[in-house]
Amino acid sequence: MEAVLGVIALFMIVAVSVGTFLLVKAARAVQRGVERTSVQARRVVEETTLKAKRVQPGPAGQLAALRLELRTSMVDTRHALESGIPADPSLTEALALLERLRAHAHALDDELRLLEREPDRTRLAARLPELRERTGRVTHSADSLRWAAQDRARQFDDDDLAALGRQIEVEAGALRHWVPTDLSEGEGAGPGQVPGSGQVPGAGWISGAEKRGKLR
Repeated sequence: MEAVLGVIALFMIVAVSVGTFLLVKAARAVQRGVERTSVQARRVVEETTLKAKRVQPGPAGQLAALRLELRTSMVDTRHALESGIPADPSLTEALALLERLRAHAHALDDELRLLEREPDRTRLAARLPELRERTGRVTHSADSLRWAAQDRARQFDDDDLAALGRQIEVEAGALRHWVPTDLSEGEGAGPGQVPGSGQVPGAGWISGAEKRGKLR
């Protein structure tokens, strides 16, 4: 009896433990989903705000344009690399370089955001050339990674298409090529042979596919 009670107690403990584990796992999954949704919503709001500020005249509009250019370049490059990794794992190294570049982009974006509140417009206007140059360096690096990944994917597609085209041309030529078979010569026509030809109707030719088999 005590053994039965022990088994029941052990079963209940295991059931409670498994239930607690599943509950915690589900709660964490929900939390991650909420965090992702919150980040995406905040990003959309910030980009919408930047697009509105970009059309403003003066340094404020130029700062917003730089921030928007910086974000667009980084996001587009990340998307291009991540979407290409399943087909080309070598892009993983490029993605690692982008992560290092992302730290510089974040630091620059934070600086640009702080300068949006700078009351001294003269000082802000004086700093714009240097900020524009730094933004250009970051975006050029990100764009270079994205363009290289695009060129690499296009080259792979071109090579595969060229190889496929050559195979199709060989097969098409084989399908069109018919060669007479070598039949033993005889004075009289055998059963099923065309008199005087030494050939069986329909058997005097072989296809290119059969020819390739003989050549092998």
